[in-house]
Amino acid sequence: MEQVKRKGEAARAVVMGKATGLAILLLALGACGGSATDPGQAATPAEAFAAGSPPPLIPAPAQATPGQGRFVVAADTPVVAAAADPAARAAAGQFIAMLRESTGVSLHQVDSASGPAIVFSSDAKLDTRAEGYALEVAADGIRIHARDGAGLFYGGVSLWQLLTTADTLPISVPAVRIADAPRFGWRGFMLDSARHIQSVDEIKRLLDQMARHKLNVFHWHLTDDQGWRLEIKRYPKLTEVGAWRIPAGKAGQGADGKPVRYGGFYTQAEAREIVEYARQRHITVVPEIEMPGHAQSAIAAYPEFGATGKAPPVSPDWGVNTWLYGVEDPTFKFLEDVLTEVMDIFPGQYIHIGGDEADKYQWRNSPSIQARRKALGLTDDMQLQSWFIKRIETFLVAHDRRLIGWDEILEGGLPPEATVMSWRGMEGAVEAARQGHDVVLSPSNVTYINRMQSDESDEPPGHDYTTTLRKVYDFEPVPPELDADQARHVLGTQANLWTEHVRTEPRVEHMAFPRLSALAEIAWSPKATRDWEGFLQRLAPQMRRFQRSGIRAADSAFAVRIRARAEGERAQVTLLNQTGFGELRYTTDGSEPTAQSPRYQQALQVTLPTTVKANAFFQGKPLAAPRELRVDALALRTREAEYLDACRKDSYVLRLEDDEPREGERAVVPVDIGTPCWQWKQAPLDGVTTLRAEVLDLPYNFQFGGDSVGVEPPPAGPVDLQVRVGGCEGKPVAEARVEVGADAVKRVDVALPSLRGAQDLCLKFTGDHRRVLWAIDRIQLLTAAEPR
Repeated sequence: MEQVKRKGEAARAVVMGKATGLAILLLALGACGGSATDPGQAATPAEAFAAGSPPPLIPAPAQATPGQGRFVVAADTPVVAAAADPAARAAAGQFIAMLRESTGVSLHQVDSASGPAIVFSSDAKLDTRAEGYALEVAADGIRIHARDGAGLFYGGVSLWQLLTTADTLPISVPAVRIADAPRFGWRGFMLDSARHIQSVDEIKRLLDQMARHKLNVFHWHLTDDQGWRLEIKRYPKLTEVGAWRIPAGKAGQGADGKPVRYGGFYTQAEAREIVEYARQRHITVVPEIEMPGHAQSAIAAYPEFGATGKAPPVSPDWGVNTWLYGVEDPTFKFLEDVLTEVMDIFPGQYIHIGGDEADKYQWRNSPSIQARRKALGLTDDMQLQSWFIKRIETFLVAHDRRLIGWDEILEGGLPPEATVMSWRGMEGAVEAARQGHDVVLSPSNVTYINRMQSDESDEPPGHDYTTTLRKVYDFEPVPPELDADQARHVLGTQANLWTEHVRTEPRVEHMAFPRLSALAEIAWSPKATRDWEGFLQRLAPQMRRFQRSGIRAADSAFAVRIRARAEGERAQVTLLNQTGFGELRYTTDGSEPTAQSPRYQQALQVTLPTTVKANAFFQGKPLAAPRELRVDALALRTREAEYLDACRKDSYVLRLEDDEPREGERAVVPVDIGTPCWQWKQAPLDGVTTLRAEVLDLPYNFQFGGDSVGVEPPPAGPVDLQVRVGGCEGKPVAEARVEVGADAVKRVDVALPSLRGAQDLCLKFTGDHRRVLWAIDRIQLLTAAEPR
């Protein structure tokens, strides 16, 4: 075998290098996002938004009525907020700051003005709900009124969106009257800082974007098996020990072979800084301190509070671990001390205590815990967890706080004051609401935005399944099984971003946006206003706002996917994108596609070799980064792992990142962690003599609760890559040895017997994948004429 370059560096037939798509998107939007408006001329209504069309706002307003005429906002337009109106002054200042960031123009705030102006004012008599506002654009100025500071701020956000459809000022805005208020009071985003930590500055950037989407709850996941992220002064080892882990695989080893720690934590001062930053943007921070499960990092620091009294390491593994808190009084004293400090930092009403995935293995196998359960008169460990949660809930209520937890807290019974966050589907929400509990909807199959946005080769690492932008947008938070009274218990909805496979801050942004834009519209806008096509039209300028704010949003919904298949000595090329939105335009001469390039209308017939480049455009502006495919004879006999099939219907495919190198780009591949196996259906085998596979070894760091306890895979031995024809059973037709312990993507050449026509190929590695998880990155079918 010979070492090979990473995908993005090798000459190959791909859609794009996996790690370069984001950078190209930013360059494309910066270069092609529309020329700056002449400072002496206002943008036309078409550049702003067409008169009479829905305003380009996300989330869509409850009501928008077009008016007559328009108003030009220029650099000298004053922003008025009376000195005696502090809420208006705060909102006006935040509006000016947002506009300055997006356009480079800083408007001047004044107490009063005699001529046309932008006016912010509080109006206690305004007929709207909390957080609602009224915005009017007329020929003589712009006025924003609201009953409260949040409404004034959100009115300013809407005006900022109206003024940033073009790149700078002046801009001409069509007259419109907007009356707007949120559908739900809980419009949330959860960020997991336990698995991978984010900087304070990155969290502030996310809070800025939340506020600009009118989201108002930041659920902050601060503790888990893999790390404790919040300073607790009474228990310093929580961060001295619990905040640090040795990553699995080669990422946990330095060049000298010594362990390398990963981790970090937020000081209480930093947490207070984030809480205040959020408050200024009308966002409440809800901290999550996990119990009784997902507690391994805390137990690593203070094993005396765990179910076994033993000290595990802080976990490098993903999944469900078995380390639970104990149930004796000293453990509750510890938890109450922790929560006391948490409540002092976070003044909001809700404290999230997790409560999910508490595998009872350690409780079940502890004589002392079973004796305690029986002494309490409890029949099983589910009731014991219910007793545990109720005891914590009693403590929180005594401090004027409300407990919220994942839907497992329903099991065994729950006090009516507790709120349920339903993640295992809609059933938990239905059961909770029928019992009289308030609920927040965050079902994992729709609102977990750590899941992949597409199955393309340029996606970053992600969890199983694909959650597209459309899937998020189509979600309805109120279960149809609830009657009107029960539906009143639905507080709202939120999106959750778990970070097991989201290692970097750019990837956090890629996963979050624009799917949070869709979630924001679900949470704010009336159900009757839901309009997918309209949302995509309004998302186009929002993508440019992301770019101007430095947010590295995903373009997966708009990116053109280029497919090619052989047709004799030529190839047929098809273009498509996920949403079917925008004009697809392409080139075949090596130039970058523009809005004037040929428009794709039917499959292309191209000679070999040809490089096809394509992009999607809306109103003359690109929606994504351009994609390209070099189509030649070898490309037609090449498959990325993303375009191979798993070998079983119930596959559990994760998109995993290699554990090396320590710095720089890492390979990213999809692999079924249950049964690593790949199929190439109808592979073209005429004249093929060699199957070339680019492979890599990954750490198998997954836990499945009690099922993983005591399971020790056999020692690693020689590993072969085996090839079967016609299915995955029976003897292989060919195999080749894989170099175990390779520290880079490796090339394995498998000599094939003479095969003809198109046949199904099945590829498997020998050995137990729980010791070393070998994965395929790419396969090529080589003829005798092609160089080795």
